Amino acid sequence: MRSLFFIFFVCFLFLCPLWAQKALPLRLDEADLKPLRSLEHTLLQRNLEKELMANARWKYLMNQKKMAVGIVDLRNPQQAKFASINGAHMMYAASLPKIAILLSSMDAIEKGELQETDEIKRDMRLMISKSNNQASTRMIDRLGYDKIASVMTDPQYKFYDKSRGGGLWVGKRYGGGGDTNREPLKNLSHAATVNQVCRYYYMLVNGKLVNNQRSKQMLDIMGEPELHHKFVNTLDQIAPTAKLFRKSGSWKNFHSDSVLVWGKNPSRRYILVALVDDPNGDEIIRSLVRPIEKVLKNTVNTVALN
Repeated sequence: MRSLFFIFFVCFLFLCPLWAQKALPLRLDEADLKPLRSLEHTLLQRNLEKELMANARWKYLMNQKKMAVGIVDLRNPQQAKFASINGAHMMYAASLPKIAILLSSMDAIEKGELQETDEIKRDMRLMISKSNNQASTRMIDRLGYDKIASVMTDPQYKFYDKSRGGGLWVGKRYGGGGDTNREPLKNLSHAATVNQVCRYYYMLVNGKLVNNQRSKQMLDIMGEPELHHKFVNTLDQIAPTAKLFRKSGSWKNFHSDSVLVWGKNPSRRYILVALVDDPNGDEIIRSLVRPIEKVLKNTVNTVALN
């Protein structure tokens, strides 16, 4: 009886943090919240490379630096794990960097530089949920390129860091016309790296974008996506009850997607980001979800066996 009680007690101590973290943003102790780079996990990295490189087409694209993938395992928030392929390689990311406009807008609202009107709240939702270009351009015009760049390069975030390959950048209106402010490394107008987008979601899920209240507001805006393609197309099939927070992008051969998956069961909680330069990029991204979930499952099973 004592041994059964001991086993129950140990399980309770292990699972209690998971049960307690149902609501987002998470509220981890500062000691448990570490920089994402420090959470790189050798086994997760090895499993990610093995699984994705087994596909000949994907292997070719990754070797040519035309495909980048990153994952953050959030099943135990206190022990998050991170892995990526071509994570620091910056690519044109179409509409995905609209998340940079969203953060810059929240920063401006919080600082009193932008009034939080009903019209602005509608535009932020349209910009993210439907990727509406007109709403995105209105938000860019309200903020200005200098404001967006200052938030992306802010030492608090460093979502664009020249010393680490660049990152998130918006330097052109979505729709033509007007001045531009292209990023300095590759002269891209709408850019991203997998690593920086993973960091964005990791900080967001932990309530560290602007503050906890604004992070919650951003999660609400990014939740319940209204475009059901790419990652969401597959997740609708295999995880219909999971909460999804998402932003994607496509232009010509350039396809991107990013999602925070928050299942009712802690076994399905992760961040997934992909950038692909290929005519079949939409299909490739849609096909990534199942292999990624296999990677996560294999990693936890191997850890348990050891």
